[in-house]
Amino acid sequence: MNFVEELRWRGMLQDIMPGTEELLNKEKVAGYIGFDPTGDSLHVGHLTQIMTLIHFQHAGHKPVALVGGATGMIGDPSFKSAERNLLDEETLQRNVNALKSQLAKFLSFGDGATDAKMVNNYDWFKDFKFLDFIRDIGKLITVNYMMAKDSVKKRLEGESGLSFTEFSYQLIQGYDFYYLWKNHNCQVQMGGSDQWGNIVTGSELIRRIDQGSAFAVTTQLIKKSDGQKFGKTESGAVWLDPKKTSPYKYYQFWLNATDDDSKSWIKIFTLKPKEEIDAIIAEHDAAPHLRIVQKALAKDITIRTHSEQDYETAVKTSEFLFGNGDLSFLSNLDHEAVLEVFDGVPQFNLAKEKLASGINILDLLAVETQVFPSKGEARKMLQGGGVSLNREKLTDIEANINADQLINGKYLIAQRGKKNYYLITVA
Repeated sequence: MNFVEELRWRGMLQDIMPGTEELLNKEKVAGYIGFDPTGDSLHVGHLTQIMTLIHFQHAGHKPVALVGGATGMIGDPSFKSAERNLLDEETLQRNVNALKSQLAKFLSFGDGATDAKMVNNYDWFKDFKFLDFIRDIGKLITVNYMMAKDSVKKRLEGESGLSFTEFSYQLIQGYDFYYLWKNHNCQVQMGGSDQWGNIVTGSELIRRIDQGSAFAVTTQLIKKSDGQKFGKTESGAVWLDPKKTSPYKYYQFWLNATDDDSKSWIKIFTLKPKEEIDAIIAEHDAAPHLRIVQKALAKDITIRTHSEQDYETAVKTSEFLFGNGDLSFLSNLDHEAVLEVFDGVPQFNLAKEKLASGINILDLLAVETQVFPSKGEARKMLQGGGVSLNREKLTDIEANINADQLINGKYLIAQRGKKNYYLITVA
């Protein structure tokens, strides 16, 4: 497998330093990508770089994931409009550990020649004295050189300016490349196209300190076809941590992609070969309303990020909310996950003792909860066959509801008409 060609046909390749493709085709090398641990979870915006490392490993090379425990204390200024809040060491270490466990789901780690390796730049910066750094490293790169980078110029031209702390980031990341080149034989650095300036600074340090050669590959920054930022929804970022973004919402993010976006994203975010992707797109184009590309994309990435069971639960959740699926999927979910499923759905709480001797359906729907504004409206819709409880249609206005009907011993799902759901939590 030709790594660069793989990125090229998938529409991922942006810039490549001369000689990089020849090196990768000639020998097996180590290459790295840095991940910023300013949060305790990666999000879908990081997936392009994760996929880059996966392809790098599949091509027979050794991927190195650098978690920036040191640079995370500063914050990368590249194309940011304002300086980030600085994190304390304890928070950073917690974030580093969380990111390690997430990356391990995508990459094969170990001690073999092509096994992935995790490094933390805090390990080599923690004992590096400030005076030593500015004397030995700072003298090698001129301020003019650093200010010429687009990412720095944009901040200097903006209202917030650029602190010395963030200005130094370029030099520190550049030293990362030198350190990994020197100590881990990392000849290639990869990253998003916004990292090109930082990467080039690293290769320049390698040349000036040891007269060595280093190489670089950057990937395109992913945007949605309508120009909006990729990975953002109305409720915020789409996280890889299921506690931050439930597998159901994660699945829905990919499922709701436009045709144009999904045709691009299935190349970038899955490992499917070109022939299979071409066949999926052709099948989709023959019947676009079936959303075949979106379903294939959502299935693949949900399983690889979470699990097959999480994917199946997400599908059953979708079938329940938007079709005629049953409620069996709820038995696999904890309380927080159930609340995620019904996020945005009106919710009511009910004391369990109210069900001890049974509660009349009209009282349940219009007195103890506000599924209906009045018992009269509830009676009318019940008699007309427009009310369901736990997916079972109800018509008897004298029906009594008791604890035996609770789902998971805790929930009642009321449905008013076809699309109006209500979650009743009993405790």
